[in-house]
Amino acid sequence: MTVQLIPFVFLDGNAGEAISFYEKSLDAKVVFKQTFGDAPNDPNHPLPAHAKERIAHAVLKAGEGELFVADIVPGQPHQGGNQVSICMTTDDLEKSKRFFEALQPGGQVNMPLQEVYFSPAYGVVTDKFGVTFQIFTTRQR
Repeated sequence: MTVQLIPFVFLDGNAGEAISFYEKSLDAKVVFKQTFGDAPNDPNHPLPAHAKERIAHAVLKAGEGELFVADIVPGQPHQGGNQVSICMTTDDLEKSKRFFEALQPGGQVNMPLQEVYFSPAYGVVTDKFGVTFQIFTTRQR
């Protein structure tokens, strides 16, 4: 079982530009990139055509570290101070549940821990100190 804490930068439509900038300025390499248009279509939440090219998730490798970069979903609030969160990644479903529950007291659940197309258990919680954590469970191989 592995646990990683990875900085996750959220931008408002310019994640592609930021990725190019980080590639040059940090000698980073893009190891994964997916747009919102690449994700399965959700008829309950249709995606505007102009948002399909926004970056849903990108992973950059810089030295021994990783940096996640994405655009916010169109319509979500974006302001200075909320564009960085910590992505806590584990391959242990029970540990994900424990982390998620432990971060909630005095804080706020932004997205319940649930199965989504890219993870068997993913959720977002802001702790009592105002730090936002994304709990991401990798799929067992």
